[in-house]
Amino acid sequence: MTDSAYIPFHRPEIGAEEIDEVVATLRSGWLTTGERTQRFEQEFRAYSGARHALALSSGTAALHLPLVAAGIGPGDEVITTPLTFCATASAIIHVGATPVLADVGPDGNIDPHSVAERITPRTRALMPVHLAGYPCRMDELWNLARRQNLVVIEDAAHAAGTLYGADHLGHAASSLSDAVAFSFYATKNITTGEGGMVTTNNPDLAARMRVLALHGISKDAWNRYAENGTWKYQVTEAGFKYNLSDIQSAIGIHQLRKLERFIAVRDALVARYNELLGGLEELELPPACPYGRHSWHLYVLRLNLDRLNIGRDEFMDELRRRRVGASVHFIPIQTHPFFAPWAGEKRNQCPRSLALYERMISLPLYTSMSDNDLVQVASAVRSIAESGRRTRHVAAGSALD
Repeated sequence: MTDSAYIPFHRPEIGAEEIDEVVATLRSGWLTTGERTQRFEQEFRAYSGARHALALSSGTAALHLPLVAAGIGPGDEVITTPLTFCATASAIIHVGATPVLADVGPDGNIDPHSVAERITPRTRALMPVHLAGYPCRMDELWNLARRQNLVVIEDAAHAAGTLYGADHLGHAASSLSDAVAFSFYATKNITTGEGGMVTTNNPDLAARMRVLALHGISKDAWNRYAENGTWKYQVTEAGFKYNLSDIQSAIGIHQLRKLERFIAVRDALVARYNELLGGLEELELPPACPYGRHSWHLYVLRLNLDRLNIGRDEFMDELRRRRVGASVHFIPIQTHPFFAPWAGEKRNQCPRSLALYERMISLPLYTSMSDNDLVQVASAVRSIAESGRRTRHVAAGSALD
């Protein structure tokens, strides 16, 4: 164990702008969904190029709401990836639909060929996940969806700032998805502490989601107050409590304005990691994206276990001993007890996701990391890899006998 300072897995970057905006919100007397949330939605809409944006209380809400609004429910199947957080599958279950797992490709994202094998007459939707900020192969998924008349809801919890081709996810000029769900959880590229955003280019879907997001009430309190100060409202259907407060939006407004800088810093940090960790046969560096912009929410290192005499879990323990915070993204859906009834089905077997999971480690990556921080993390990784290097035995009958 070293005496070096502990390097946490994540540390959010919150500046004076966010703090001042929160203070101004507190002093304004309006704390819940109001003018600042509207501003956050407007700026996110302009940034992403989507026609509609709705700020919500979490990324999970941003996944659940479009499923409800699209009418997906009991008897329907939704295909998603096993290499994701449980919220993706849980949102499907919450609407009464059945999650179906398609295996991943070498990039860790859902494999369109595996998706095609899972489509049945009951399939109603696809929910691809842009793992770590690396965009999925959306053209292939959109082609499948068009042929089968499927709804497409992208889980972009990791992918604020990701580009598919030249455009942001959900951009009105290029996206064929019905909705895109973003997360602003504390560890994401931009944060509101807790929060999310769903974008869509479908005005009917947007209108229904806006009503559903606040108890099924036709107009929120801010709009009622802004129009004529009326106390009257109508509940048009059973909705949810999914709105984002102005306190959270005050943070999000300024985080969003910094996102391009954040991504540029992350690009530089990733390049430095690659420089420091390159050349070790025990390690495989995370792939760059050839058809878009990786937003580098995560730096996911892959261990070449056939060249190591320790496993991933031991590797993680050694990082902790060397005062480096690390994580794993994600524990596959099929390994959790709750999802066993679905994951146990033969069609849901995804061996590539399980094999990749055993090799993955997410290293610290955040914009306030110094070069000394990067060197400390990389030195710890190299030390563990070198000490855990598998000894090669010369085969009998070789030239050295």
